[in-house]
Amino acid sequence: MLFKTLSAAVYGINAHLIDVEVDYGGAASDKEIFHTVGLPDAAVRESRDRVRSAIKNSGYLLPSSILTINLAPADLKKEGSGFDLPIAIGILGAYGSLRVHDLSQFLFIGELGLDGSLRPISGVLPIAILAREKGIANLLLPSANAAEAAVVEGVSVYPVSSLSDVLDLLNSSVVGHIQREPFRIDSRKLLGELEHFAVDFSDVRGQQTAKRALEVAAAGSHNLLMIGPPGSGKTMLAKRLPSILAPLTFEEALETTKIHSVAGVLDNAQGLVTQRPFRSPHHTISDAGLIGGGVMPRPGEVSLAHNGLLFLDELPEFPRNVLEVMRQPLEDHTVTIARASMSLSFPARFMLIGSMNPCPCGYFNSKSRECSCTPPMIQRYVAKISGPLLDRIDIHVEVPAVQYKELRGGAATENSAQIRARVMTARERQRQRFAKTKDKIYANAQMNTRQIRANCELNADAERLLERAMLQQGLTARAHDRILKVARTIADLEGAEHLEVPHLAEAIQYRTLDRSYWS
Repeated sequence: MLFKTLSAAVYGINAHLIDVEVDYGGAASDKEIFHTVGLPDAAVRESRDRVRSAIKNSGYLLPSSILTINLAPADLKKEGSGFDLPIAIGILGAYGSLRVHDLSQFLFIGELGLDGSLRPISGVLPIAILAREKGIANLLLPSANAAEAAVVEGVSVYPVSSLSDVLDLLNSSVVGHIQREPFRIDSRKLLGELEHFAVDFSDVRGQQTAKRALEVAAAGSHNLLMIGPPGSGKTMLAKRLPSILAPLTFEEALETTKIHSVAGVLDNAQGLVTQRPFRSPHHTISDAGLIGGGVMPRPGEVSLAHNGLLFLDELPEFPRNVLEVMRQPLEDHTVTIARASMSLSFPARFMLIGSMNPCPCGYFNSKSRECSCTPPMIQRYVAKISGPLLDRIDIHVEVPAVQYKELRGGAATENSAQIRARVMTARERQRQRFAKTKDKIYANAQMNTRQIRANCELNADAERLLERAMLQQGLTARAHDRILKVARTIADLEGAEHLEVPHLAEAIQYRTLDRSYWS
């Protein structure tokens, strides 16, 4: 007897529908013969042992038989343990243990324990989106994954805890309609809940120039590099940057959650990423860990930071080949990983925040301590950050050592809530500006050349200032565009409709440090 169930496999951040076909070929001579075809990996081939024990420990007897299980389409590689549940349901259906014979409106996913219990898997959100796109009404999955799947509207999500629970649910259904109420969650209400941050900008003493640069970066989603001696507060400032960022829109939250779900780092209890990611990998990370990779490619840190922050502390300590692979994601906001069997793309629209010392000892140009580094040592150190990578960073800001009077002074002038209010006002202006664009643009940093020309017009005085800066500093065409983007953000923070000389002057000021250290 042939019995069919539906499941799904995740490739990149998208899911593909998989037909699970189980053929019961009659009784075997001594023991059951279990064949799995359709390019299964080791975890899928091992499912026969898990499924066999789960069925028996759920109270069902398996006669000795010849079973052939096909995972179609056969030319796509199948990996992971999520096919355990649909295979088990297919086997029981082939043996006649199910009252319902048409499961075309049910999609099954989940790993089985030997006792028949269901364990959570990764990549559930893309599978729920696939079910909605394919018009499959019901999604049965482990209870721990229910909150994640219920974010997708238009699909009835049924959390189940064991194989017996699945069978009871199916056998009690009437003409494909399950009698139990599906699991529901108000995802937009969850996203709108008040965000709480353990850190605040009121903790930072002094560093007014750096705070202003971080505010501009947050308002326009600009990349930023901080240069300063040890202990000046670079890491402290970076860790407080999420507290002034605009909250995620629902579309951004859904994109981010898909990536975290596929990577297996999503909090199952939460179900939806409600705060912008903050990723801070150690400088020993490999290029594959940063960009993504593997036999079946998985997202790296630049994709896990999608719609959020990627903070690289002690930037020159990262291997140069690791830093150089970020050039393309910084420009295109996507990562493409090509393998012999497939080519997958992951979104990577993130803010890069870097910090570094000005020299190996850290005290070059410091007023408090003497630098022990020679000029060749300093040049070798800063040369670890290549010109092309530096050119892709919009804002360069110096973070000097904090003076004693500032450190022991009174309370900070502003907290994160006050700064964030200005940032959100600027972001709202940008949202209205780009509302009619075909591309999904959320911030000034994402403007292309045509949009820069349309939204960053200069008067005669500003034109002369920009021309003089380009000639004197030897800026590239890319730097020209990034200066205009930053100037547009500064104008948005002030509520100005047109770019003026002060806006442009501040943006140019943020491009001068690379000429001081890298010249």
